[in-house]
Parts: sequence; structure tokens; C-alpha cells
Amino acid sequence: MSDTPGTPGSTGPEGDPFGSDPFEEFEEIVGEETQRDPDLAVIEAGSRTLRTQAGSLAADDVPARPADPETDRALRAVEQELLDRWPETRLEPSLDRIRALMDVLGEPQRSYQSVHITGTNGKTSTARMIDALLRAFELRTGRYSSPHVQSMTERISVDGTPLPAESFIRTYEDTKPFFDLVDATQEHRLSFFEALTGMAYAAFADAPVEVAVVEVGMGGSWDATNVIDAGVSVVTPISLDHTERLGGTPAEIAQEKAGIIAPDATVVLAQQPVEAAAVLMRRAAEQGATVAREGLEFGIVSREVAVGGQLLTLRGLGGEYPDLFLPLHGAHMAHNAAVALAAVEAFFGVGAEQGRTLDVDTIRTAFAAVTSPGRLELVRSSPSVLLDAAHNPGGARATAEAVSEAFGFSRLVGVVGPSGDKDVRGVLEALEPVLAEVVVTRNSTPRAMDVDALAALAVEVFGEERVQVEPRLDDALEAAITLAEEEHEFSGAGVLVTGSVITVGEARLLLGKDH
Repeated sequence: MSDTPGTPGSTGPEGDPFGSDPFEEFEEIVGEETQRDPDLAVIEAGSRTLRTQAGSLAADDVPARPADPETDRALRAVEQELLDRWPETRLEPSLDRIRALMDVLGEPQRSYQSVHITGTNGKTSTARMIDALLRAFELRTGRYSSPHVQSMTERISVDGTPLPAESFIRTYEDTKPFFDLVDATQEHRLSFFEALTGMAYAAFADAPVEVAVVEVGMGGSWDATNVIDAGVSVVTPISLDHTERLGGTPAEIAQEKAGIIAPDATVVLAQQPVEAAAVLMRRAAEQGATVAREGLEFGIVSREVAVGGQLLTLRGLGGEYPDLFLPLHGAHMAHNAAVALAAVEAFFGVGAEQGRTLDVDTIRTAFAAVTSPGRLELVRSSPSVLLDAAHNPGGARATAEAVSEAFGFSRLVGVVGPSGDKDVRGVLEALEPVLAEVVVTRNSTPRAMDVDALAALAVEVFGEERVQVEPRLDDALEAAITLAEEEHEFSGAGVLVTGSVITVGEARLLLGKDH
């Protein structure tokens, strides 16, 4: 048992927050599975009992539109005013505007502790895990993530739940006069992302939260989020993405992302390309930061596929944490979990003292509650439809490996709708080994890749006979589901929708998820 923050709530028969002994429940579930393979029954029982321990940590991941028409109209007006600013894709590398905004707001970002996250892939899932872990230790959290899957309000969460529409509107109305002040004094108006970052930091101070988990929008050094004093800096795996803005090599991209490493911070590094790791280590040394590296100071001890996720044993900075059920699929999610655990240990000072660990039951409860919408999310069965927001080759490779490992489809049909500024060939080549056919399409935004150009590229990668073109996403979904249904009812065919967070979000709505 640790002397660091303990498991929330009381223990024992009277204080059991789960209403029964989970080990007794485990035995009951195994007993019910007498007609199944004994090993499968044990795996299923383990997954189900671990899920019940999530308790109230599970949050409303993707909010629906407000039911009240007046509130919905007000929210749409706020969203449009924010979108009328510079879009996230238009950048002017400077912290001048966001610093000016923080100044007139009274430096709200300094009223709580922070964990800052950068990297190429896995940022949002890692942020969600860190958030869940901190909440399990009874800390009030704020989380700022981007982009959103369906609703802009997803980007700003307090205690694991996106701001309600009314709170989002009120936060905008409270900060808008300060936006106007800054706009009047700067060469360029605040961008969409800068304004939203200001709203997030103000909302966290108003809540108030004790710790903010902040994901960069892009890069690090000049990212609008980089006005916090984070005691823990996290760098998820770096690969090539946004090369026109961040650089064409892992080392160049790492140079920009290393900008979030603050003086005297603890830096938690996921496994990195050698050249990127060298840049990050050099920056840490310059800042006097302590470094924890995946594979050296922490990592994965063991990993087994389980029903609805995977069962992990992780080695943290203070010791081992066995039997952690993570209801997410793929080796990449296990690596994200190891990074998240190390970040939370670092936040609590674990690792600086020998033989000190966090409470393992609390860690189990937190991981069992983790969700990550749009990350190999199953939204339909018969046939199974998975949504995954992979949008670069590294992410697509991780998705392909995870699908093969966790689902074992006999036939998988892809629906791919990427943005035009991505390495689309690389994404298609990563997915080609696991997709029997691909339906190419586009989402509703101007950034979407031209369907004819996408189709030509897909034919080069897949061959003409494996490519179908459907310019409308709804038609593409219907076509893919029809292709999957051509197989026998029990054949195990499925559909994977991927290529862009935007495509996944629109598909989620079309498929009736969280209307």
C-alpha cells in the first residue's frame, strides 16, 4: 500500500463502492459460462468484473446537441464566431497573442498545476488516461484536447466531462470582451485555437481545477497552449506529420515539440526514433529536467488480449502494477497507458523515492474506466463497424496491427476519407494489408481530399478491383456495410472507417452514435 494518494472511498462490506466483492462476482460469472471454453470464460469474467470497478469515473465522452432549441441556437452562434477567426490550419508562429490574452485575463493558467502533452500520435488517448488516473486519486481535473470528434465542447472538460453547452456559452461570453481587447492591439486577431485555449484556461480557473491535462494543438514551442508552467511534460511517439509546418525529419519535428519541456520539469518520453530522442534529451538537459524513458525507467511488462480490451502489467517509476484491464485495443494503447501511468507517478513524485508506488487498486479502477471515442471504437454490430481517427502513416500502421490482433475479421472493408494535406499514400499503404476492399470518400469540410485524386491513389495501392468510389460519406458507409454483409452472417466481416478525425466524427453521427 502506498503512502501517496489512496483509493477514493471506503473499503470493506459497508463501504464497498461496487456493491459486492469483485472476486465473488468473478467466480459467479465464470460459473455462468459453463458452455464455453474455460479459458475464454475466465478472460470474459475478468474483463466484466474489472469494468464494474470503473464506478462513476466513466464520463459522457461525446455530448449531443443541446435539447433546448434556444440553447442550441446560442451554442451554434458561439461556434460560428469562433470559426470565423483564423482556422487551426492557418498558423503564425508566435506566442505574443496568447500571452497578451493571458495577461488581460489575469493569468488564469497559473492558478493550477499542469501536465503538458505533445507528440505525433496518441496524445488524446494518453491525455484521457492521465485525466482518469488523476481523478481516481480524487483530484479535480481539467482537460484540453483537440481536435473534437463531434462537438466543439468536447475540447474543454472538467472532471472528465465536456463543458455543458450552457457553461461553454457562458465561458465564451465572459472571455469575448478580452478577445476584443487583444484583437485591437495585435497585428493579427486571435485565431480559433488561441481563443479556445484562452477559454479553456479561464474555465479551469473558474471551476476551479487542481490540475489541468493539456494537449498541444500542433508542435510545441509556439503552440498556443505553451503558456503554462507544467511540472510534467509528456512526449508521445514522434513521426512524420504536419511536415510543411514542423519539419521533414523526426529530428526537426522533435526540435519543435521539445519546446514544451519546462525548466526543472519531469519529462516522460514514449519510445522515440533515435534522432528524435537525441533532440528531446538535449533539450531536457538544457532545461535541467528529469527524464523518464519508456523501455528504461518504465514500460510494459506483459500484455494479453482480453474481451473488450487488454490485460496489462506495467512497470512504473516506482514498481510493477499487475492485472490492469484497459478497455481499448492495440499495442499502441498499451504503450499510451504506460506513458500515462509514468506521467501520473511523476506528478505525485513517485520515482524520486525508492520502493514507493501508487495504490494499485486505484490504478485498476482508473484504467478500467478509460474511453477514447473514435479510437477503434465499435459503434455497430452485424456487421461490426469500427471508427478510428488515424490520419498519418504511423497511426494507420498502429490501427492495422490492432484490428488484426483484437478482432480477427475474416474480411474487412475500409471507408477512407482523409484530408488533402496528409501523407495519404502512406496511410493507404499502411491499411492495404488488412483491407479486402476500400471505399474512398470525403467528409464535408474544405480540407477533405478530392475524391477523384484519392481514388486514383487508392487504385495505385489496392488495384482497381478493390476500390469503390462514393463521394458522399453516407453512401460510402452504406456501400461498405453492404460489401461486408455479402459475407455469410457468421463470417466475421467488418467495416473500418478512418482517415480523419472529421470523417470519423461525421460517420459517428450518421451511424446514430450519441445523437
